[in-house]
Amino acid sequence: MRLFDRLLFNGNIITLDASQPRVSAVAIRDNRVVALGSDADLLARASADTVRQNLGGYTVIPGLTDAHIHWEQTARALQQVNLFEVPAKSVAVERVAARAAKTPIGEWITGYGWFQDIWSDGAFPSAADLDAVTPNHPVFLIAKSFHAGWVNSYALRLCGITASTPDPEGAQIVHDAQGNPTGLLLELAAMDLIRAHIPLYTPHQIADHMKSAQDLALSYGLTGIHDFDEPSCLNALQILRERGELGLRVLKNVNKRWLDAALDSGLRFGFGDDWLRIGALKMFADGALGPHTAAMIDPYIGEPDNYGIITIEKEEMIELMSRASASGLPSTVHAIGDRAVHNVLDAFEIVRGEEAKRGESRTSRRHRIEHVQVIHPKDVHRLAELNIIASMQPLHATSDMLTADRVWGDRSRLAYNPRVQLDQGVVVAFGSDSPVEPFEPLKGIHAAVTRQRPDGSPGENGWYPEARLTIDEAVRGFTIGAAYAAGMESRLGKLTPGFLADLVVLDRDLYTIDPSDILNAKVVATMLDGVWRYGSL
Repeated sequence: MRLFDRLLFNGNIITLDASQPRVSAVAIRDNRVVALGSDADLLARASADTVRQNLGGYTVIPGLTDAHIHWEQTARALQQVNLFEVPAKSVAVERVAARAAKTPIGEWITGYGWFQDIWSDGAFPSAADLDAVTPNHPVFLIAKSFHAGWVNSYALRLCGITASTPDPEGAQIVHDAQGNPTGLLLELAAMDLIRAHIPLYTPHQIADHMKSAQDLALSYGLTGIHDFDEPSCLNALQILRERGELGLRVLKNVNKRWLDAALDSGLRFGFGDDWLRIGALKMFADGALGPHTAAMIDPYIGEPDNYGIITIEKEEMIELMSRASASGLPSTVHAIGDRAVHNVLDAFEIVRGEEAKRGESRTSRRHRIEHVQVIHPKDVHRLAELNIIASMQPLHATSDMLTADRVWGDRSRLAYNPRVQLDQGVVVAFGSDSPVEPFEPLKGIHAAVTRQRPDGSPGENGWYPEARLTIDEAVRGFTIGAAYAAGMESRLGKLTPGFLADLVVLDRDLYTIDPSDILNAKVVATMLDGVWRYGSL
């Protein structure tokens, strides 16, 4: 009987398994880890057919998972006008003009990533800003937060949005003093008025875009993702699977409007396999910080009448969560403001009570709150009490810190703070929320450990330094925490016998270098299911 097919030796292998935390060699048979130990031990047990690969002293960690990503939107954003971190509105307009110059008249121009708070005047953009450079093209530009859209007058006319168009429920069409739409749309339901008129990519085109994005993901050390996009994303992922090109493990969540279809189909959490499986019911409880629509208990500083936007009433949330739980689906809810987080916790408390009456354990439904960006002090302990997973994105802290301080003030002490949850034993799963932030997990690990931007701001100790994590805690958020959230903790997230052979080779040891050096770490190679998917040794 063959002991193993492949042996990686002469490495610094960080397993995240307490029984063997560091070893120099790992043996793999088919798609599983079968043994860990010293070079001498495992080389002595290798057969003539074993492929031996010298790691050359490189560091190995388990494969990384992005536990919150919009995969189709990420793949599409790579094809659109890139407005990420443009320093001024004028630069955004210039990029749109450049795309218009090579786009056939009448075709849509789409873009992503603008953020008005980093512009000198901090003002929201309008249709008038775009009209001069795009008189012959409809334009739709999505904000970095994904909760605001910027369109030109051509798009407003084409989509029939006028002064008399009512605000969709849980959203807002912004109007000027004369009552005319400005070209700014807040929240998804308002943005959907535009999306309904944009020609759709075919499923095969989406799959092609995903293949390009997947190649990047693997080069970043990602071996898995938890997706929050529409069913078109699931369709494209299946096409990649049919082609033999799916190279990431995917947990596919179910958005609210598709719940009935999912329940009618009998889908339950975990349906599928180790490559593509069903996750949870996804809902939005509020907006986002960028457009000042996150739902708050107290108003935004300087905006005494603005408490944000509640996008779903608590009673409806409870009803949907209850139906989903009774049918085998946990719930995962976007909640950014402290009022939204409070409402979601209230709903989970009721649903947990229903599950207890059915004799179900607190781990039978992997309920999650996505973001938990700011929490009220009275709610700090409730995720632990209800066994709710905190699905958080470390890069949001360093990206949003200046805005959070300005509009939330002292409330920011409990904002973007996984430290508070980890100290209470809450499972924390880390992601990027791409395309809101880069889907590069090493950048997320750096942000979690330093609470600093790449330039070192806001200072040597980082933003609210008491919220900093250890490197081990940050790595576990992208590995063990994400595996638990997907119901795969029995075979994913660690390097230990019987677990899937997903791993990342790095050119330096994240555990021993200066935290500022994490951003300089390079992914040498990525293995998934026992096969090298990126790089080589």
